[in-house]
Formats: sequence, structure tokens, C-alpha cells
Amino acid sequence: MNSLLFDRVPRPKVFEDNLWAAADRLRAKSNLKSSEYAAPLLGLFFLRYATNRFEKMRAEADAQNAAKQTGRNVEEPTQTYVRVIGFVVPKEAHYDNTLLQLGPNDSAPEKVIEAMEAFEEANPDAGIVLPKADYRKIPDDVLRGILGEIAGLKITEGDVFGKIYEYFLGKFALSEGQKGGEFYTPTSVVRLIVEILEPHTGRILDPACGTSSNKDEF
Repeated sequence: MNSLLFDRVPRPKVFEDNLWAAADRLRAKSNLKSSEYAAPLLGLFFLRYATNRFEKMRAEADAQNAAKQTGRNVEEPTQTYVRVIGFVVPKEAHYDNTLLQLGPNDSAPEKVIEAMEAFEEANPDAGIVLPKADYRKIPDDVLRGILGEIAGLKITEGDVFGKIYEYFLGKFALSEGQKGGEFYTPTSVVRLIVEILEPHTGRILDPACGTSSNKDEF
């Protein structure tokens, strides 16, 4: 498992246990059905990933922005962040500085929704729409606990985020996907198909791959 997730490289089972601990909190006290766990959890995972990536690459982006403050190459900081990092994380959407700093009188569900709205507004061209509908169904103390569970993930790369997404998709697929006649293909099956095809170069096009979380390049 990728060492970017934790300060120490975890055993796969430990990694999965940490991810599933967040779902355990929803199972115990929320008003959500098991088929509804995925969206709110993945939304929080994305904000954790976005904050980590933004802070990791921010110094490089600031340096490039400073170099463009002469002549005709002047560039706004937000433009540089989008060019270098891929997006901007405004203060309201910052996982560490906002979501982990909630006061006793703050509403965790409302703050999470505000964070997601702020991210979307700051990145109108990114085409990212975060899930916001179910957070008001989660008790305040439960959501705060989930924020704490997710805080420990050191996600900075998209491929690692994809592994998290794939793990939860597999967990929720039986109850969620079948409602619309959709069925999740396990990674092991995808890998077997690829190995049978024995591609040597390029990419495999699967027009029905859905999220394409299992995409492999060769």
C-alpha cells in the first residue's frame, strides 16, 4: 500500500480498518442507510485530499507566481494554483484550518456543506460537484468523529485517492449499484482480464468502465 497514506507504511488490513472506521460511526448513530454511506464519506475524503495536495504544492506554486510578477507575464495567485496544483482550496474548504477547528457552537454538518460549496465556487472550471445532501442526516458529534478519523490520512496523490474510492465503491456496490441495475467489477477480475489480453503498450479503452477507477496504463 502506498506510503503516502500514513507516516509509516501500513499493512493493507490496517489501511482498510482505518477507512472502515469512519463508516462504523455512520452505522452506529446516523439516519443513513448503508447504501447512503458512500457519498458523504467520499466527499470528506476529497476535501482531505485537496487540502493535503494544496499544502504540499503551495510553496512551488507561490514561487512560480512570484517569478511571473514582471513584464507581461503577471499571473494572479489563484491562476497559478490552478495551473500548478489543479485547483484552489479556499480557507472555508481547508480541512485542517477550518473543518478540524470547529468550535462548540458550530454546526459540523453546516460547516461541511459550506466547505464544499466554497470549493466549488473557487473552482468553477474544474467541473467538480461535491455531495452535500446527506450531511444534515448525520448527528453533529458523529460527523466530528468522522472528520477526526479522516484527518490522519496523508492523501496527496490522485492514484491513492482512487484506491480509497475503489475500496469504498466495492464495499457499497452490492447495496447501491444494484438499485439501478449496475454492478461493480472487482479489481481482481479487471486485472485478470487485462492479463489475458496481454497488452504491451498504450491504453485499454473500456467504454463502459464507469468511474474508470480500475484503469491501467502500460
